[in-house]
Amino acid sequence: MPPAMYGFMRLTPSDDGQDENEAIRRELEAHASREGFALERLFIERLGAEEESAFFTLVDALKTTEVKHVIVPSLWHFARLPGLQAAMREHIERELGARLWIVQGVKAP
Repeated sequence: MPPAMYGFMRLTPSDDGQDENEAIRRELEAHASREGFALERLFIERLGAEEESAFFTLVDALKTTEVKHVIVPSLWHFARLPGLQAAMREHIERELGARLWIVQGVKAP
């Protein structure tokens, strides 16, 4: 059984297309599989929603499980501001010891 990997994506209120969301999920699953992982759980941050932050839920999961790999479609899914993207990436990689995989710019074989 391949090692587990978590996924993270961010949706804005205008991202209501279920087809696009499913396409992103499939892309993350396919990329994880090509790299020898199984996408165990996808954390979805919904901006404007009144639910708990998916990023904080992801961080908690990384702290309490053996999973140490996270895949995202692009750094934009963390934040729009480059400084905040870097801070979130650093938190995952340096403080939590997980590896961040970024799909953007990777061509499928």
